[in-house]
Amino acid sequence: MRTLERSRLLPPRPLSVAALLLLGWTASLTAEDWPQWLGPRRDGTWRESGILERFPAGGLRPRWRTPVGGGYSGPAVYKGRVYLLDRQLAPDVKSPSDPFNRATLPGRERVLCLKESDGTLLWEHAYDAPYTVSYAAGPRTTPACDGNRIYTLGTEGHLLCLDARTGSRVWSHEFQKEYGIKTPLWGFAGHPLVDGNRVICLAGGDGSVAVAFDKETGKEVWRALSAKEPGYAPPMIHEFGGRRQLILWHPEGVNALDPATGRVLWTYPTAPIRFGMTIPSPRKSGDHLFLTSFYNGSLMLRVGASKADLVWESRKVSEKDTDGLHCVMCTPWMEGGFIYGSCSYGQFRCLREETGERLWETYEPTSGKSERWGHAFVVNHGAESFLFSEKGDLIIASLKPGGYRELSRAHLIDPANHDPGRDVVWSHPAFANRSVYVRNDREILCVSLAAGKGR
Repeated sequence: MRTLERSRLLPPRPLSVAALLLLGWTASLTAEDWPQWLGPRRDGTWRESGILERFPAGGLRPRWRTPVGGGYSGPAVYKGRVYLLDRQLAPDVKSPSDPFNRATLPGRERVLCLKESDGTLLWEHAYDAPYTVSYAAGPRTTPACDGNRIYTLGTEGHLLCLDARTGSRVWSHEFQKEYGIKTPLWGFAGHPLVDGNRVICLAGGDGSVAVAFDKETGKEVWRALSAKEPGYAPPMIHEFGGRRQLILWHPEGVNALDPATGRVLWTYPTAPIRFGMTIPSPRKSGDHLFLTSFYNGSLMLRVGASKADLVWESRKVSEKDTDGLHCVMCTPWMEGGFIYGSCSYGQFRCLREETGERLWETYEPTSGKSERWGHAFVVNHGAESFLFSEKGDLIIASLKPGGYRELSRAHLIDPANHDPGRDVVWSHPAFANRSVYVRNDREILCVSLAAGKGR
């Protein structure tokens, strides 16, 4: 259960009177944290007010920027701090030139804690984590913040509970050793979910695709399901038929569990998915549950308290010739009876929710052209949406069934992660404190999106 690790708490810097007054003024504003994957409600919606409607002509200037290591992990913003996972290769070790190659790479993972106001490193928690995965830049998951604890899941299955103030270890698990499983091709990527007194994670193996732990002690509460691979889609809790359901989407089907006990409520089998490639978060709209994957396309289910029925599913002729939405990493957005998201080769599409009919597509917010796995992350904000492209651009856009309309665009950060043929940014941004937080394989930066001259 224990792993080689190191926590380093940095000494605090003295605050001036002006800084203390500023902190007090800032706290009086209505701000919203981004404490986990997809935000406070895990739904990809940013609800803060006082946000600019268009970017200034001269672009956006960072509030701060801080060097970090590699990784796909998006930041979490919580109680005046920013939490992030990264990866540091061992000395004289280089990543494969082809990121798809799978090799053993010595190195360590780190959990970083930064001061939200200026990006100062407050503490780091490091531990040995030799990588055996494809696309080995770094960790995949966003930290989950709850109370005075931070929960993180590393690429090789290191689950940590850390003290949010100091970075010291409270408890930990190593999935490979404890569940007798092999790390998936692209690592452990299901973002941890805190629900009540439990932390729920994807693990894998016989009877342990999903495992719940007591969030205070780390003791296993329940384990459930068997599958050849756990997949990569994060556990999500949605209410259907008046019942809270833990939705788990793995390469052999969709299951709903009672989140308190792990008891299976219903099962919907699917055709096996190549490479176990279930990645985007399952989306809810009314009694509809929408799932999408690169190889198998789209699946819409109608869900009740104890069953799920097929509404429609997409078909494809080939990897490029698709009908529907074949998302790779990006969780789509659903609103007003329509679905918006990035398809297999960067086509940003709109589908009709009830039938799956494709209404339009454009390459504008993703790569600008056809690119395998091209994408843009979508976060809704009122009547408009923020899209973050793999080129490092932040876009304000109107997403309507009548078409895509770009309203404003600003370049935030340079792509630093190599995918064959191009460099990309494949980490989800965080939106909090009227700001956006983005990272690449070299740095994390914070940019104010507050409206008005005071920004």
